[in-house]
Amino acid sequence: MSSEQEEAVDPLSSNHDEALSRSLVLLFQLPKEALEQINDLMKRLHIRFAEAALQSGRVTQNELDEALLWIGARPATAGRGLIEEVLKRTARKRDPILWERDQLEPSPRLILAHQPDHAHSETVRGLRTELLLRCKGQRGTGMMALLSPCAGEGRSFLAAELAIAFAQLDRRTLLVDADMRKPTQHRLFGTDNDIGLAQALTDGGPQHFHGVDGLPRMALMTAGDLPPNPLELLSGRLFERTMAEWRRNFEFVILDTPASTRFSDALAVAAVAGNVLILGRAVETRFADLSEIARNLSSARSRILGAVITRF
Repeated sequence: MSSEQEEAVDPLSSNHDEALSRSLVLLFQLPKEALEQINDLMKRLHIRFAEAALQSGRVTQNELDEALLWIGARPATAGRGLIEEVLKRTARKRDPILWERDQLEPSPRLILAHQPDHAHSETVRGLRTELLLRCKGQRGTGMMALLSPCAGEGRSFLAAELAIAFAQLDRRTLLVDADMRKPTQHRLFGTDNDIGLAQALTDGGPQHFHGVDGLPRMALMTAGDLPPNPLELLSGRLFERTMAEWRRNFEFVILDTPASTRFSDALAVAAVAGNVLILGRAVETRFADLSEIARNLSSARSRILGAVITRF
């Protein structure tokens, strides 16, 4: 899998480098000699702090992602010092989330959940880091919809693995199967699909979440028994209110959607989510189809975070 964005990610400024180094020191007690080693790599290789930190071996990918999350949350608390903010957040109660349904076991096909040292897992974590960089400082950036033109392009797999990746940062993460045409997430987590998003939007009743074994901060909402009017449900005010509730209760919300060339559901989801990651499959996905998604999103008030080309 490789990530191909429409625009290059701006490199971190020196101010961001300083904030990142201070965050790593405060959060993970990074020693002075480690900082000296990282700074030496920066000067010799002419690279930014984040890259040098990883190359030095003094900072792991998860630690870097955690520090970026702290920095990204700072605009919402303007006027507070970094130390005060870290202490405040660290003191926050961290009880595990209690789900209404049984804990689910991710499919062995979801490599990230079972083989953290696999090359594919590292690729997904790299994409997670890039998304954090692109979203940093933007309001509501924890919510993103995954769109692809056709079926079989890896959209549902990537949605599941991104949700797992964010949950592995110990952040409240919700994976929503908003594909009420041909849902997949319940199969990837080995459960039934009798009740889910469709029922919550049809009658306004309680939302049903599944927990995920080994990931106490992750929840899954399946699509539910397929309704006759999915587009109307996803275009209604109740869906907007439900999404607003998710924004309050979760730090990351990943939404799987139907194939956009066949249905307009994905655009309706994208318009409310605000952030979109576009998927295509190497060799098979037509560039014209990807371009059409981008054009349609321009009128949906959605921000395209980038495009991912899958090769499986």
